[in-house]
Amino acid sequence: MTSQKQQGNFVAILMMIFLFAMISFVTNLAAPMGVIVKAQFLENSSNANFLGMLGNFANFLAYAFMGIPAGLLLQKSGYKKTALIAIAVGFSGVFVQFLSGVYSSFIVYLLGAFVSGFSVCMLNTVVNPMLNTLGGGGKKGNQLLQIGGSFNSLAGTVTPMLVGALIGQVTRETAIKDVNPVLFIAMGVFAVVFIVLSFVRIPELASTKNVSSAGGLKKDKYSAWSFRHFVLGTIAIFIYVGVEVGIPGTLMLFLSDSKLGILDPLTAVQTAGFVAGTYWFLMLVGRFVGGFVGGSVSGKTMLSVASGIGIVFVLIAIFSPVTKLVSMPVFTGSAFSMTQVPISALFLVLVGLCTSVMWGGIFNLAVEGLGKYVAAASGIFMMMVVGGGILPLIQNFIADKAGYLVSYWVPAVGLAYLLFYAFVGSKNVNKDIPIE
Repeated sequence: MTSQKQQGNFVAILMMIFLFAMISFVTNLAAPMGVIVKAQFLENSSNANFLGMLGNFANFLAYAFMGIPAGLLLQKSGYKKTALIAIAVGFSGVFVQFLSGVYSSFIVYLLGAFVSGFSVCMLNTVVNPMLNTLGGGGKKGNQLLQIGGSFNSLAGTVTPMLVGALIGQVTRETAIKDVNPVLFIAMGVFAVVFIVLSFVRIPELASTKNVSSAGGLKKDKYSAWSFRHFVLGTIAIFIYVGVEVGIPGTLMLFLSDSKLGILDPLTAVQTAGFVAGTYWFLMLVGRFVGGFVGGSVSGKTMLSVASGIGIVFVLIAIFSPVTKLVSMPVFTGSAFSMTQVPISALFLVLVGLCTSVMWGGIFNLAVEGLGKYVAAASGIFMMMVVGGGILPLIQNFIADKAGYLVSYWVPAVGLAYLLFYAFVGSKNVNKDIPIE
């Protein structure tokens, strides 16, 4: 019986890790596609970077609407059914983005990004507590989250590279339909995973049976909001996702900006996509290493070290002259090649090593000691992922008005808060609350 349970858990873990990769693939379509919609629809706008990030904003805005409902759906329907619904919604969202190319409509594109956001929100609500709980919480739970994050980063590495390779040079003719192959891949993956998951047994965790909430299906004196470290953790995840997405997303716009002329205009978008992809590749490396050391190093230690180093890298990038170029090894999908980029770009890419281990660490610290409140807490947590849309939008508004490098004060301040959370905010001061 124990052997069968372990085998079932192993299959469940594999499926959750694969879904983790799908989350990143769909989410990371938004930033490189921002370069396309900027060229296709926003060429003469003085707020082109801000508007170009609206697709990314729409994707993450869905979390604000779906976070808590996703947690309640998880409690009512279970992990497998919630995941299947999320996959079906994801297929629909990518299909709508494909239609935006057919009809050459910016509004339809934003709608598709918004629908896709509903999907990844639900998938996140399933994947994170499942991996954390199957790992037994604590360091082992953090370790599984880091391993899942490695595959998340692998998908994140490939996506901007695929889009950049398909676009090549941005011209007046550049359009969403140019990246139809990527959209077809995404729809195909959703369809295959839906079929496979339908036949895989996913064990239901106890937290879906003990119902509590942020608004709840049953009345309870307490809720996830009663825990200070969880409340501060929701703020931390809001900031973290904004930092993680804003750094490479803005970097791609920065390097491919024809007005600055940093890169060869014939290959600027492709090279910028490879540079942004290298950021996600370093996140892959960091999470892979984190998966090995996560069993012996606490999430608190990981988060504090990563935040501190990340602040240093961002500050160096802000104060480095744009004209100072260095040769940087850029991952092109199969190998590394040396590419001339501003030294600020090099240090911003290095931040990927730091952000790589933050998600698992924050989630692990925020839900530690919540017991029966974990399922509802996961839904609330996902709602706060909307930070991945709001902070990059703010950052690119600043980029339009004051310059790209000035805009990186947004992630710098965000990393300072994450450092505070690691040292102070993550401590559970509500251990008197019953969690069984």
